[in-house]
Amino acid sequence: MRSLLATNQPHGFDCPGCAWGDANAESSFAFCENGAKAVAWETTAKRVTRDFFARHTVSELLAWDDYRLEDQGRLTEPMRYDAAQDRYVPIGWDEAYTMIGERLAALDDPNRALFYTSGRASNEAAYLYQLFVRLYGTNNFPDCSNMCHEASGVGMQASLGVGKGTVRLEDFEQADAIFVFGQNPGTNHPRMLGDLARAAKRGAAIVTFNPLKERGLERFADPQDKREMLTGGSQTISSRYFQPKMGGDMAAVRGIAKALFAMEASGRFTPDREFIESYTQGLDAWRANVEATSWAALEAQSGLSRVEMEAAAEIYAGAERIIATWAMGITQHLHAVDSVREIVNLLLLGGHMGRPGAGACPVRGHSNVQGDRTMGIDEKAPAWLIDALEARYGVPMPRRPGHNTVNALHALEADQAEVFIALGGNFTRATPDSMRTESAMRRARLNVQISTKLNRSHLVVGEEALILPCLGRSEIDRQGPQKLPQVISVEDSMSMVHGSAGRVEPASKHLRSEPAIVAEIAEATLARVLPNRGIDPKVVDWQALVADYDRIRDEIEAVIPGFANFNARLHRPRGFWLTNAASERRFVTPTGKAEFSAAPLPEAVLHQQLDVRRNDGWLTLQSLRSHDQYNTTIYGYNDRYRGVKGQRRVLFVNPLDLARLGFADGDWVDLVGLDYQGEPRRAPAFRLVAYDTPQGCCAAYYPETNALVPLESAGANTGTPASKAVAVRLQRSARIV
Repeated sequence: MRSLLATNQPHGFDCPGCAWGDANAESSFAFCENGAKAVAWETTAKRVTRDFFARHTVSELLAWDDYRLEDQGRLTEPMRYDAAQDRYVPIGWDEAYTMIGERLAALDDPNRALFYTSGRASNEAAYLYQLFVRLYGTNNFPDCSNMCHEASGVGMQASLGVGKGTVRLEDFEQADAIFVFGQNPGTNHPRMLGDLARAAKRGAAIVTFNPLKERGLERFADPQDKREMLTGGSQTISSRYFQPKMGGDMAAVRGIAKALFAMEASGRFTPDREFIESYTQGLDAWRANVEATSWAALEAQSGLSRVEMEAAAEIYAGAERIIATWAMGITQHLHAVDSVREIVNLLLLGGHMGRPGAGACPVRGHSNVQGDRTMGIDEKAPAWLIDALEARYGVPMPRRPGHNTVNALHALEADQAEVFIALGGNFTRATPDSMRTESAMRRARLNVQISTKLNRSHLVVGEEALILPCLGRSEIDRQGPQKLPQVISVEDSMSMVHGSAGRVEPASKHLRSEPAIVAEIAEATLARVLPNRGIDPKVVDWQALVADYDRIRDEIEAVIPGFANFNARLHRPRGFWLTNAASERRFVTPTGKAEFSAAPLPEAVLHQQLDVRRNDGWLTLQSLRSHDQYNTTIYGYNDRYRGVKGQRRVLFVNPLDLARLGFADGDWVDLVGLDYQGEPRRAPAFRLVAYDTPQGCCAAYYPETNALVPLESAGANTGTPASKAVAVRLQRSARIV
């Protein structure tokens, strides 16, 4: 309870769950249901000790599911995989660091090492990590952004000159309409529902585009509303709820634009001509594409009717201030960048950029995934970052782009990489094509996992493997000779940077902080590598930085724009806002203006391609989270919002599809995907659940369905797996009920 009351509070710690922004803490209740689960999961009294590993072989643990593995509790000391025993055995911290340093130094090319980052890592840990890796000599930074929101950054950068959202939390209090695309806040970022509910209560229109009907987007009981809590009441969220087919959002947005141009001709809508002429370019080319696209083509691809798209346009035309918000239902598609840019086009048309209550809001997943990218966790390092690092440290830094997540797996498959280090996360369960991922990971000579809890990535071992247990977000982080408590920082989806200080004693005396672990690995490695390049290994005083995190923030301030007076500003209530040029109507594009995108619609998205094979049983699958889940962390087997109890292997299917294919609610099927090397991808034993989803489209939880996502099915210019557009067919399962 002490931990929960310190969550998202001044002088407390940032929730280890989602990246939704924090309002002014006016009460002790500043967390959501899933945030409470995340805190409870981290502060559990259960422990995974050396005795646990002595009792269980890795082969045995591989048969456990994700929930059972993480439910064993917190890791307590460093462990090394012993292949002869097929068990993890204890190893000292210094021995582990030496082992990593020796393996990295022995590589004939630093590009043969891969450095993964989870969005849980703090700004301080991420900055040290990218600095160490670049001093080592590579830009191989596969990270969780590659797997979720890469398209938001790429698309917005091209359109607006910034890769982040342009709104602040306060803008939701002023918007007249909020267009919500491809996201389910009730499960993925529940605190957002409170802001949507308050907006709806004051009369703002909430316009939702989501293939599945989600209860949280229909009605919501706000835990901050005492009346609703006392009476068991709730309120309507969405003014209109549209259900496009998967991959059809770009066509839906284009249909709204087509309707708006028609309304302009009749005098019922007026674009913001002053804004367009002063701050944008490219409208005519986009408009020509929109008007040349037939309603029949838009209906076929979007899965919506012309009447529905025109209804959304009417709401748009009647609103003075509009926010568009989206998540992975937009970004995990082959054409995701163009979809993001189409949404931005719609905002630019009405001048909904750079003024209160209006703008773009991509909602990130993990709590600091955006901050990690700000700190330089980027396989495509921008030139300004490398220039700034070289100026600060006087050492040449690598400029060649490194491997993203998908390319990292290809490199492991091709024996072009042999060391894998993960700063948090559960890489093998987050990635696509599970069988290929695990096969690739087993080719690594060394697999290092910096973690708080046991997960499957620890069990997919190569020649050697290490588990390095770290402090959780809720735990007190003491550093330096005086063992003074430290503060870390994170950045939310609204570019607010704020402090986070643990309040709970560590789960074990052997735990180290993520910054401390990174610093020790850096010292052990660079002392062996840099002298061979004529560079003083003491170019960075790693121990001094870790002894006082204020010194890390001084380094960040010197290198990363927007962090002037970092230490002073961090301690303000709610922290501080990173300047966003687009929010000030400054567009840092080659032309100095916001760019309308004239990209054509895809010729045919997956649901259209599969429609001709519908009688063979093919459907378009999207993977999603259950309500008892955050990313790959499974808290339980229930999904209260979708009516599922005690199980996870379920497939949500339109009742008409069930009847057409000869199945019924409750039947068991195997999911069969596209072939790989002559063999179909397969995920066995799923229970069918009749659900309100468009015909031809179905949904199931990940990571259980990641095995069906082809590694080659990745977004153009992003490398993001197309996990929201997966071809599957149903076969009656041999499972005995």
